[in-house]
Amino acid sequence: MSDQTVTAPGAAGHLLERARWAARAYASYSAGDVERIVRAVADVAHAHAEKYAEWAVRETGFGVVEHKVRKNQACSRGIVDTYAGQDFVTPRVRIDDKIVEVPRPAGVVLALTPSTNPVATVFFKVILALMTRNAVVVSPHPMAKECCHDAAQLLARAAVEAGAPDGIVQSIAEPTIPLVEALMGDARTNVILATGGTGVVRAAYSSGNPAIGVGPGNVPVLVDATADVRAAAQRIVESKAFDNSVLCTNESVLIAEEAVADKLVREMERAGAALLGADDARRLRDYMFPLGRLNVDVVGKDASWIAQQAGIRVGPRTKVLVAPFELAVPEEPLTHEKLSPVLGLIRVPDAAAGIATARSIIRIAGAGHSAAIHSADPGTVMRYAAEVPVLRVSVNVGNSTGSSGLDTNLAPTMTIGTGFVGRSALGENLQPKHLVDWTRIAYNADPAEAMPAYAGLSPWADHRTPVPAYPVPSNDQRGLDRLDHRSSAVDAVVDRLGGSADAAFREQVRRLVVEELSHLIKG
Repeated sequence: MSDQTVTAPGAAGHLLERARWAARAYASYSAGDVERIVRAVADVAHAHAEKYAEWAVRETGFGVVEHKVRKNQACSRGIVDTYAGQDFVTPRVRIDDKIVEVPRPAGVVLALTPSTNPVATVFFKVILALMTRNAVVVSPHPMAKECCHDAAQLLARAAVEAGAPDGIVQSIAEPTIPLVEALMGDARTNVILATGGTGVVRAAYSSGNPAIGVGPGNVPVLVDATADVRAAAQRIVESKAFDNSVLCTNESVLIAEEAVADKLVREMERAGAALLGADDARRLRDYMFPLGRLNVDVVGKDASWIAQQAGIRVGPRTKVLVAPFELAVPEEPLTHEKLSPVLGLIRVPDAAAGIATARSIIRIAGAGHSAAIHSADPGTVMRYAAEVPVLRVSVNVGNSTGSSGLDTNLAPTMTIGTGFVGRSALGENLQPKHLVDWTRIAYNADPAEAMPAYAGLSPWADHRTPVPAYPVPSNDQRGLDRLDHRSSAVDAVVDRLGGSADAAFREQVRRLVVEELSHLIKG
């Protein structure tokens, strides 16, 4: 057994105890406090969007800097602007129902982030946690640990400077499997947000703690005979090339109705796609799916680079490789998720056959995730949505940015819920509302029993005085020495308040510190 395995529970406990301390303090902040903190964090994230986009591409080798900049911006100020005016802090009064709803934050959020969309997911999950008065511990993918850890620390500093409790945002500098397992299984983790591969999501769900996980994508896109073919071609190529297809919402298989298929391919070639012949398609399969599994070397790489590695000649400005195939069956590698600017192409005689083919693609992979369609026929769109087992269908828009909410009015997100059909606890795009519960005060429904006025009442007070730093006993103290040390530690924390707090508040803080230190000593 390695030293890391031995120390992982202790390291996890330290992170989570500090996060729990911060979460308990932050849970009493007012709507004004939260708005100030969230805005400060979003502003600093937005200001560093380009820096972290460049860093993420450099560290992981995945994607396109300019596209990651857009995602980082969308997941910072963009998220705040999306939910502007929505209050996840103030109690809600439903006078007609005689019900008062009091928000209750989850507590400590464990945010697992992927290598494909690393910093954007850090920004997104941290801001959602802060909006809902939760503490968050970021666990980055090892391939993106440096950029993600640095970004999380930046957001942590901005939050504390704006008045948040120390420890409200933390990050793992050196993520390991034992440490992440310890964090997921610890009772002090209140909810796990798992974005990543199937193994990560399954581990989160089997941890024993509440988890919100998402399944893989494998997006079919149908272009029927009523579509604006030129617009569809342009949108599909741009979407497939967006960040070199590392978003799980990127199109995977193009299903073209025969009546418009030739024109669609021509327009796609004008937009930067390269249609492969039978021999080149075979070479691409052999390179991308050796032994039937995706070659991870292609993930997030340029189309021209992939073609060169596969021994295929295409122009240096090629954005997307289009590989035709005949049957939508699991044995055909091109029906599977590719996470690269490679698009499978299958022709169908009519829209009904296209819908059936899309169903076959989703049966192979991507259940519950998303699909796209380019059509002017609402009847076809409705049948497509009803028969293909996904929970979001983007219409006449590139699906990379459509189902993720960047170019539609769906909730902008880096976490796509796949619902019951996709074995997920979440059936929509992850939003702040998923990180807060509501305690409901329900009065007698008898009209003769009046409910008193609650309007304007709130249990939260503005925090003009910063919360004291998290009290950590010295690692060198043991047994009674640590107990003796507790009193001076308490005094030191309380003394930091100086004359800025009244005696009652100082005593409240003293009791809180004693409680937390006692827990640590018992542990």
